[in-house]
Amino acid sequence: MDAPSELGDFLKSRRAALRPEDAGLAASPTRRRVAGLRREELALLAGVSITHYTRLEQGRAGGVSDSVLEAIARTLRLTDDESAHLKDLARPAGARRPAAPRAQRATASARQLLAAMTDVPALLLDRRGDVVAWNRLGHALLAAHLPWEAPDMPAERPNLIRMLFLDERYRDLYADRQEEALLAVASLRLVAGRHSDDRALAELIGQLSIQSGEFSSLWARHPVRTCTSGAKSLRHPAVGALELSFENLDLPGSSGRRLIAYTAEPGSPSDAALRLLASTAAPRPSAAAAVRGAVRGRVRGAEAGDPPVRADQDPQQGPGGLS
Repeated sequence: MDAPSELGDFLKSRRAALRPEDAGLAASPTRRRVAGLRREELALLAGVSITHYTRLEQGRAGGVSDSVLEAIARTLRLTDDESAHLKDLARPAGARRPAAPRAQRATASARQLLAAMTDVPALLLDRRGDVVAWNRLGHALLAAHLPWEAPDMPAERPNLIRMLFLDERYRDLYADRQEEALLAVASLRLVAGRHSDDRALAELIGQLSIQSGEFSSLWARHPVRTCTSGAKSLRHPAVGALELSFENLDLPGSSGRRLIAYTAEPGSPSDAALRLLASTAAPRPSAAAAVRGAVRGRVRGAEAGDPPVRADQDPQQGPGGLS
């Protein structure tokens, strides 16, 4: 991503969204040629020279101070997320060559944690929204139409943001698809500002900009928002409507990985639906596991003095073949 142009586009979008009268300026008696604040008006209100602000918007002002950025953020009435994004864009990571994408894998302990959460849909995501791992219920909730092994195959690894715009079955899960799309783009904007040297992230944004007109339109609006918790209304094809709460938990020292888990209000219809989904998502025993179980049954029977079971006899049946 081109950080200087991203900074200029972001500042222009926020200037255009702020009416002069909202910033304390008198309404102009004549028709204005630009929407929102002019550069010189913003510079005056923020206490910054017009030359310095113009250079900043053009991406040519190096070493800009916190006080200047904070003054501009106050004048533009930026949220905390937008203010942090402004600083990320104004001070991009050093001019490094974009790192080649590397396939990430979940650690054994992370997989154990996910597997232990049998009643809670949970996924391990990287900062780009790639699914690094999921548990059975997380897979059944969000992507049952995809192979269980998909997170372990780098070429087919699911990405929740890509799926939201390009996978109709995943997109149809959300009752308010437009709000979900806006939130996804706003979160991705925040990540992109912090990691301008992430080649895989830039490729994801480029792909979505080309293949999804909706994404391209939302991206051009420069929404910025982080979302660590909240509620989602889903329409699951197997169990119907679900009202779920979610939490994003950052994993320290994991380069932006996070665990996302979904829960339902205890005793609610959504809780019952989630339990029903969990019962269908439980892994079936493999053929090897069935053989091991049969062998253990024979050993226990022999120790108890029961007649031996023939090789062609169902271990669940008695000597006469009856249950």
